[in-house]
Amino acid sequence: QVQLVESGGGLVQAGGSLRLSCAASGRTFSRYMMGWFRQAPGKEREFVAGINWSGGSTFYADSVKGRFTISRDNAQNTVYLQMNTLKPEDTAVYYCAADRNYGVLPGEYAYWGQGTQVTVSS
Repeated sequence: QVQLVESGGGLVQAGGSLRLSCAASGRTFSRYMMGWFRQAPGKEREFVAGINWSGGSTFYADSVKGRFTISRDNAQNTVYLQMNTLKPEDTAVYYCAADRNYGVLPGEYAYWGQGTQVTVSS
């Protein structure tokens, strides 16, 4: 089992940057695919970025490609989401998720953090 705790959210102006962190418990962190999702008010939870167990393969939603970067440090049991050139439409609660298998749908991830709020002002 994996427990996930996100941090790093906050309020930022459009064009600014934030880095989210997700700290995982458990000694098998390096065996898990990790993903970041987000959910804006009144909208469904959507995939943002994912990374494989080694960090050698990453994938992104088209809406964030070129602006966001996902990375992981298996020695620190932590996955990161560097968010640059933020836009008001990036405002959402951001969730970290983990699963043994590749996926881009929320239902494909077994473990979730509690979420961290990101607000981008115009």
